[in-house]
Amino acid sequence: MANQIDLAGRVAAITGGAQGIGLAIARRFVASGARVALLDLDLPLAEAAARALNQNTIAIRTDVTNFDSVAGAIEAVEKALGPIDIMVNNAGIAGMNTSVAEYPVAEWRRIMAINLDGVFHGCKAVVPGMVARGYGRIVNTASIAGKEGNPNASAYSASKAGVIALTKSLGKELATHDIAVNCITPAAARTAIFEQMKPEFIEYMLSKIPRGRFVEVEEIANMVAWLASKENSFTTGAVFDLSGGRATY
Repeated sequence: MANQIDLAGRVAAITGGAQGIGLAIARRFVASGARVALLDLDLPLAEAAARALNQNTIAIRTDVTNFDSVAGAIEAVEKALGPIDIMVNNAGIAGMNTSVAEYPVAEWRRIMAINLDGVFHGCKAVVPGMVARGYGRIVNTASIAGKEGNPNASAYSASKAGVIALTKSLGKELATHDIAVNCITPAAARTAIFEQMKPEFIEYMLSKIPRGRFVEVEEIANMVAWLASKENSFTTGAVFDLSGGRATY
């Protein structure tokens, strides 16, 4: 039984919310009393997920690489559910597993557009409203790869390192407001993102985790629920580790 987190009356938007980590976070938020919007490029999948959650959950097609799409989605959420209290910038992809020398330039830019630009767009879209209302919680999904760097995953690692730095910068910018901006750095979880990886790379990641297993999406959601709560009233600009002991800093 998970600890009770009070999100009653809160409105949350989650990018990449149709499956995997994003969907697990949505389930935890709904169980905690929040009204939730799943922002995802795959609208049919997001709509199916929203129906399976409850009537306080909606789905909106969102392309995180396009700021106008993100801003439009935020506006639609606020019209349907009310002002956004919680923003989880979670959408991301793994990209190719290959060396820097062989990494296609177009693929590098695609990974950055989704993993880093997408987080920037989500933050930029919600911050003005949060500042005006004097309250907000932003949680960005980075990765242990952003701390340590994974070989043959340079674009993914660099994009997630950028998410960490963006989180720290924005946390400092908003430190005088009741707006907490934090990020998480999970080890790999068995989600659809594994379909983008070579089997040998998956084994490499597992070999680096002292706990000897991959993180469960529910474990990630449990941490995010607290970060998104009013109880998280002091910590901001911080990195919360979910690496099973791989990183201890």
